[in-house]
Amino acid sequence: MMNISRGDIWRVNLDPTVGAEIKKSRPVVVVSSDAVGLLPIKLVAPLTEWKDYLTYNIWHVKLIPDCSNGLAKSSAVDTLQLRGVDKKRFIKKIGIVSPEILRSIVTSIAAVIEY
Repeated sequence: MMNISRGDIWRVNLDPTVGAEIKKSRPVVVVSSDAVGLLPIKLVAPLTEWKDYLTYNIWHVKLIPDCSNGLAKSSAVDTLQLRGVDKKRFIKKIGIVSPEILRSIVTSIAAVIEY
């Protein structure tokens, strides 16, 4: 069985989707607690290609490629598109985010939900 943990970056199949939801197989950051949930579901935030105009959005967190995260290009964690996905959608582990980036993601989620 796959070990999927908070802060991991995985390639996940997000299809089928509806409307403006992020589509395709793409990287996501696992944001749910490792201690929460009885179902085989993980709360994830999908990644999209980084564009400079995203700097001004509170719901985007920039990721720069490095040896830990395994990304090939600068990306944005889209915390406005959080979703629960079944573990069957997880394809391959890519890497992991740093504790500092994970804190930035959590802060962004808190802002999006006005916590």
